[in-house]
Amino acid sequence: MTEIQKRFEDLANRSFERGYTVYSDFLGLSEISELCAVRFSVSVSLWGGYDSAERVIACFGDREYFKDNKDYPINCIMIEPVNQKFADALAHRDFLGSLMGLGIRREMLGDIIINENCGYLFAIDSICDYIIDNLTQVKHTTVECSLVDKIPENALPQPEKTELIVSSERLDVLVSAVYNLSRSKALVLFNQEKVFVNGASKSASTVAKVGDKISVRGFGRFIYNGVLRHTKKDRCVIELLIYK
Repeated sequence: MTEIQKRFEDLANRSFERGYTVYSDFLGLSEISELCAVRFSVSVSLWGGYDSAERVIACFGDREYFKDNKDYPINCIMIEPVNQKFADALAHRDFLGSLMGLGIRREMLGDIIINENCGYLFAIDSICDYIIDNLTQVKHTTVECSLVDKIPENALPQPEKTELIVSSERLDVLVSAVYNLSRSKALVLFNQEKVFVNGASKSASTVAKVGDKISVRGFGRFIYNGVLRHTKKDRCVIELLIYK
């Protein structure tokens, strides 16, 4: 068992022994994969502040102890230029770089969604007041921060429905087709453990199932919707939801 898996097990045991829910910090793909590889004494749920969030917090504890996702220690902060007219064009790396410059650990921060040159940051609630009080500049742009109950619906990443023709439903075939890679380059990603299915690292030969959420570090993510039909040459016409 790895060190991070031991840490997860400690959280699960604490929840089991004391009878209340225990939360992790925000987890990235590799940490989620390690989490998925362990069986715990209590239920484990994941939430990142919105559906399809990439970075999530793990909650250890039976569902009877918490009614909905509002119990997670996550708040959303809107980071907005004071004057949009004179603001830089702000990207994800600009917001993240400024937050790191405040000395905040990455595991305290979830996803950052950009909409109309504003950043919507999901963060652990204990760090939010510090961010609001101290984050005053992103790139060369003066910003102000405030808590919001939710982000604009049009800000959430929307997947694009796509059909592709592939030889099989193997993961390496899908990754190769979606990102226009050779099979050999796709295999390198699997060997480097950069391909995750529903949060768990998988091998190239794994056959995708309908509804699988597939993330490829450095490229993006997509949802596999299954085979629609077969061609005369018995190739598969598949449907995907691809996040651009």
